[in-house]
Amino acid sequence: MLARRISSGSVRLTVLVWVLTLSITLGSGSELKVKVRLSDGQITDEVLEADGEKDSITLEFKQGDGTLITFVADFRQDVKIFRALILGELERGQNQYQALCFITRLNHNEIIPSESMAKLRQKNPQAIRTAEEKKSTEMLSMNIAVNLTRTWQLSAHIHNMCSVAREAVYTREADVKHWLDRGMESSMFEPQPVELPGLQSCGTVKDLWQPCSCSYNLRLEWYPCLLKYCRNRDVSGRGSPYKCGIKSCSKGYQFTYYVPHKQLCLWEEET
Repeated sequence: MLARRISSGSVRLTVLVWVLTLSITLGSGSELKVKVRLSDGQITDEVLEADGEKDSITLEFKQGDGTLITFVADFRQDVKIFRALILGELERGQNQYQALCFITRLNHNEIIPSESMAKLRQKNPQAIRTAEEKKSTEMLSMNIAVNLTRTWQLSAHIHNMCSVAREAVYTREADVKHWLDRGMESSMFEPQPVELPGLQSCGTVKDLWQPCSCSYNLRLEWYPCLLKYCRNRDVSGRGSPYKCGIKSCSKGYQFTYYVPHKQLCLWEEET
């Protein structure tokens, strides 16, 4: 069933992916394409783009099941955005695709700066990349829904990235408190009953139209997380540091959020 879903869905997603990619990459950017080994052993082409004007980085790749993952780091606003375009199961009444968007705060030193990313080059484009450090999975309770009509205050990237997700745009309470302290409007955020007593995990629910707590997992399998510095030595033995490479990391994320019915979380049946 999975193979049939991938082959039929790849054609359906082609135009959608082209339009979404165009909307994200407008601006002066520097692009790098690398071959990355996924956790299931498959090889994918990953595209990393640095936009100096917007001070942002975009990372995009396709998973083995056909899901398109896009990640944006907005350094200007300290915001990171994850988007998943998941192929729908038409035979089970789903749409052609299902889009999810998760927005969280970008911490310092999570990923290299956009100006450093723009300068990255690879000697062997055919080399298959594996991250030097595999970070543990971060568990995130996305208990706040985000109103897209007001997200321009938070990051200019959110509307382009998440408009296709419609009402499936989420963040977490801890980040909302931080943004409210910075003067963001509270009307942008709406609490969700993720931790409602009696709310079951979608994996245990039988009725497709029953509300439940859904979990979605993704992993950024390869990204430049740190700059490496070397040191020049002069005749006196003194050294001056200079940038001489990058350290690559892999990191997983588990997003848990409320869905009004299990039909929007069918992948939990496969786990």
